[in-house]
Amino acid sequence: MNTFAPDVKNLLELASKSGRPPFEALSPTDARSAYAAGWDLMQSTTEAVASVRDMSIAGPGGALKLRVYRGAGTQADELLPGLVFLHGGGWVIGNLDSHDRMCRQLANRARCCVVAVDYRLAPEHVFPAAVDDCAAAWQWVADHTVELDIISGRLAVGGDSAGGNLAAVLALMGRDERLPPATFQLLIYPVVDLRAQSLSYQRVTAGVPLTAATMHYFIGHYAPEQADRLDWRASPLLAESLAKTPPALVLTVGNDPLCDEGRAYAQRLEDEGVRVTALHLNDHIHGVLTQGNFVKAGHFLVDYIGAVLGDELHRA
Repeated sequence: MNTFAPDVKNLLELASKSGRPPFEALSPTDARSAYAAGWDLMQSTTEAVASVRDMSIAGPGGALKLRVYRGAGTQADELLPGLVFLHGGGWVIGNLDSHDRMCRQLANRARCCVVAVDYRLAPEHVFPAAVDDCAAAWQWVADHTVELDIISGRLAVGGDSAGGNLAAVLALMGRDERLPPATFQLLIYPVVDLRAQSLSYQRVTAGVPLTAATMHYFIGHYAPEQADRLDWRASPLLAESLAKTPPALVLTVGNDPLCDEGRAYAQRLEDEGVRVTALHLNDHIHGVLTQGNFVKAGHFLVDYIGAVLGDELHRA
């Protein structure tokens, strides 16, 4: 039986009355527009940071946009630890603007430099385009820490949902010396198994914005070839080993088709000797960090996550 916090229940009642179609009923273009229409309504107020700038680097598929944030109260030339942040949205929707507020919050709470990546989206660019873009961005940031005033060797990787998937993959690539290693991995309700066969896929089928059907829609656009879904770069839970990956924070929520795979990933990290903070809320829904205007836990969680991230980066 699904359990909802009171403010989550209120949010779901409002969403039901709105009559908005689910993402899987829309084309990718229309889904992006529908997603963007809700940002101001759903998300917390935009916080000021010390600085924010957009830039472009050469990526595998052409110009790759980045957005660089420095936490409030930091100085322009102050050396800060860094976080490369990869936005969610099922590899189909989302961009730098969809997660601008979250990146500002994390930069402020952790007193760090956040570099957000505008990787290519599906279905125009299927797997592994997003992985390739994020890997290129990670390598570029690691190579340009002096230019970015980031402390060398103090670089975490993180993301939510599809971005959590990409972050887990980069952490594994760093462990395997395919990329510079990460200091920490921040996995916020991550996708880690594109086989989509866990019990939570059977349990979360209606009544919330992200259902099993919605995830099948996203996965179908991102990895239309079944064989690709078994690649660890698409499904990091299928990696032979998670040992010696960086310390992690894994957030999961109960009313989410991704719940069980996220918890399984956290358990595997622990079982394989990785230091991990596994935080589970059984009464919330996917996307809680971007529901701050309606759901109080969105504020509490970003404070906690930012504090843990900051402690890890400044203590590294």
